Amino acid sequence: MTDQKNQMYYAANPMADHDERLIDYHVDGIDLKFTTDAGVFSKKRVDYGSGVLIKEMVEIAFPIANILDVGTGYGPLGLFAAKLWPEQIVEMVDVNERGLKLAQKNAALNGISNVKIYSSDVYNQVEPTKKFGLILTNPPIRAGKNVVSDILTGAKEHLVENGIILVVIQKKQGEPSARHLLQTTFGNCTILKRDKGYYVLQAVNH
Repeated sequence: MTDQKNQMYYAANPMADHDERLIDYHVDGIDLKFTTDAGVFSKKRVDYGSGVLIKEMVEIAFPIANILDVGTGYGPLGLFAAKLWPEQIVEMVDVNERGLKLAQKNAALNGISNVKIYSSDVYNQVEPTKKFGLILTNPPIRAGKNVVSDILTGAKEHLVENGIILVVIQKKQGEPSARHLLQTTFGNCTILKRDKGYYVLQAVNH
């Protein structure tokens, strides 16, 4: 079981043999290229859920206080945000070292410099006093319910007043409980989008 877990995208150091590939991604006039590899989430394409969140992200108004991408993987959410809002600094965190190296490589590949990419187990290595205007997450469902819950509830301590967390999650993988948890934590939760079983949830830190 341990060996199997070490192949998973939520492992710190996946042991899967390397299988790098280059994928193109185009949304709303923004063109990005991503190098992916075995041992990271959705290596063959930007996963559908992240795509749904990206399309909703474009329409969001949030306080100008920088952005945090939790569970960044090889970086599609955070790098798209950095390209979309070049005046913002986007911090991108994950436990998967292979994913983080790819995210750094992909930032350079796309000429994106307004990012800070580093290892953090949920918010543990994020500066405790650092606050963001927007937190993005496509949470690592297979890492377990506790990890997902920590991402959702911990966001409150890292958002400025009126800051926003955007979450994409499938209904069959826990959307109802995630929505309830956001409602309990923030006192509000809005479904921004439903698309093929994926839900984009928004909570505002009032």
